[in-house]
Amino acid sequence: MVGLGGEETGLIADRLKGRVVGLIYMDIGWMPEISNDKGRWPVERVRGSVELLFGQLRMEWPSLFSLHMAGDDFFFYAELNSAAPDAELQLFRMGMQLRMRLKRHLTEELRLEGLAIRLGCAPLVPSAHQQPSDTIYDAVKRAIREAQSAGDSESGHRVPRTERFLAILQERSIQAVYQPIVSLAGGDVFGYEALVRGPKGTDFQSPRELFAFAEDEGLLYSLDRLAREKAIAGCTGLESDQRLFINIPADVIHDPDFTPGRTLGLLERMGLAPHNVVFEITERCSIEDFSTAKKILQHYRSQGYQIAIDDAGAGYSSLQAIAELQPDYIKVDRSLIHNIHKDKIKEHMLETFVAFAEKMNIRIIAEGIELPDELFKLMQMGIHFGQGYLLARPSSEMAGIDDNLARQMADMRTRRGSMHSFMTIGTIASQVRTFDPGTHISEVARYFREYENELCAVVVQGGAPVGLIMREKLFQQLAGQYGIPLYWNRPISKLMDCNPLIVDELVPLDQVSQMSTARETNNLYDYVVITCEGAFLGTASIRSILESITKVRIEQARIANPLTGLPGNLQIQRELGKRIIESHRFSVIYADLDFFKWYNDRYGFQKGDELIQFTADVLQEASGLCGLPDDFVGHIGGDDFIVLSRTDSPYQLCEEIIRRFDSGVVVFMDPEMPGQAVDREGRPVQTDRVNISLSLIVCECGSAVTAEYISSEAAKLKKRAKAHMGSVYFGERIGQRTVSG
Repeated sequence: MVGLGGEETGLIADRLKGRVVGLIYMDIGWMPEISNDKGRWPVERVRGSVELLFGQLRMEWPSLFSLHMAGDDFFFYAELNSAAPDAELQLFRMGMQLRMRLKRHLTEELRLEGLAIRLGCAPLVPSAHQQPSDTIYDAVKRAIREAQSAGDSESGHRVPRTERFLAILQERSIQAVYQPIVSLAGGDVFGYEALVRGPKGTDFQSPRELFAFAEDEGLLYSLDRLAREKAIAGCTGLESDQRLFINIPADVIHDPDFTPGRTLGLLERMGLAPHNVVFEITERCSIEDFSTAKKILQHYRSQGYQIAIDDAGAGYSSLQAIAELQPDYIKVDRSLIHNIHKDKIKEHMLETFVAFAEKMNIRIIAEGIELPDELFKLMQMGIHFGQGYLLARPSSEMAGIDDNLARQMADMRTRRGSMHSFMTIGTIASQVRTFDPGTHISEVARYFREYENELCAVVVQGGAPVGLIMREKLFQQLAGQYGIPLYWNRPISKLMDCNPLIVDELVPLDQVSQMSTARETNNLYDYVVITCEGAFLGTASIRSILESITKVRIEQARIANPLTGLPGNLQIQRELGKRIIESHRFSVIYADLDFFKWYNDRYGFQKGDELIQFTADVLQEASGLCGLPDDFVGHIGGDDFIVLSRTDSPYQLCEEIIRRFDSGVVVFMDPEMPGQAVDREGRPVQTDRVNISLSLIVCECGSAVTAEYISSEAAKLKKRAKAHMGSVYFGERIGQRTVSG
């Protein structure tokens, strides 16, 4: 491709020893046409003029040390400043200036107008297993390939834009903003995704435009390194147990400067460690060489970093990337999350992701949550983490989520726990040995040796738990080299887990299970610490939690409705009786569907079952939004449901149920199968769809109220509702309001 003499090769090889050398390649695209029109002399004059310019530039730029010419190809070699943070950027800026000087020189000296000079740059990357000539040859290929892919970069407004982009890199004028990633099981901020923003008011403000241009210009590595540095430098509020998610394009893992050591130095300056960082590989940049990528990422994993696959579900090769790279996190794309509460297909797809992730011990992060209904549906499905504008927008500061939304999420979790679990974590709390933070490690070790069946102990200070000691982990640390001399007489606070999972005794078992499985792999089987109003109560093992949940689920399956999974008649009777005995005001909403028999006959039993499941979802979602955490939703049977609520706004709850049902039921009606609905006697009615009728009984309970009386009054209201066309509710109050003295 290019023939260098032995003397030139030796000169470049000598410069490569302990120094950084770069190649600047230029191709004067119109020289063959000039040669054909005017003969050989213009080509010779151009070559002579370039050689003359090189001599002049060496006086100004001592870093230029060699020029090689081959036809209309010119190869400039320059020694770069090894202390500069980015040799690639330094080389490109020099190439841009050199091209402008060359074009001006040829235009003024030879009167050659309209020359198109293509530019390519490549640092020389020496290898212990490679001859200098091979190193030069590789750089030449990269530089020519870059020049060819860029084309005529001086056409239109390309040069000014390139210069502006280079100025952004030189001045480090990009900004990092942070968007919270929230635990849907616990409601706390698990971490932040670092996002890049270009200078405001410029055409590079959008990160999409910024990175696309960098990739086109061959400056992706430079931009990514700067973005990574900015992301870490802005982490002033990151807690020791939180994560920083940093986006990296798939190609960047091949960057020679993408090394654990470089990132580690940045982290240490901010008081962070590798376990705080998750490299988020965007799935939109498909990975072609999975074998190499796995080796590189495994090296990072060995240092403590974690890996996430971004944009899963958006196409390309996400499933292959997940299977090959086995990430710690899967970020599900917004396209799958949008309106998931209305789309059963999306729900089934996400359920598949969840089942797949559970088998591989991967945690799911739902991206792009913008609606409360989406959030509550994802919580209902057991998704680990969420991210989106509803939770919080990107900000220059590491902020939390809105207090009102946090309360709604807490209510939803409590309500979900009361519906799906009859046990709280406090019911299985067991006592373990406790130690003060200052207790010598030797004393704790002797305790574990004496009591071989004890697997954990808790460190307590002032009655509150402050740490956890797992037997196996303690002995592993003591068994290491210098373990006993180093730790034996040190306080247990030096080796305890300072961030164990601590939960209140009233948290439902299934919620604790979710929180447990969302932990890091090395903490997955650590005991859960249980408190009562902040004071230490006991612990629970993962085994005991799962066994208890299994027993509850078996009991639920035995008495729950098999179609919807909602509590059946036995549970409904228990719950209604309990609320009557408590003598506090509550509301009963009976719901059933109008013309469901017609729908079942027309569309079939499968579609009918889907409509029943949709109705169950509507009641739960509306109750979650307008009700209270202990609201109860049951399935009486067929198309009949019941809601028990203590809300002060039962009428608003009814209106929300109707609104959700009417807006969603249209999906179940096929426009290609139009038809007038008929009642149970086969008489045509003035509607072509299914409606919902609600009977609302507000029980004041100041005087005796029985379940039979509630049912009798509800039947009367149901008859009135059925006589009214369209979705509607009728309500009344029974009992006497309690008058306080």
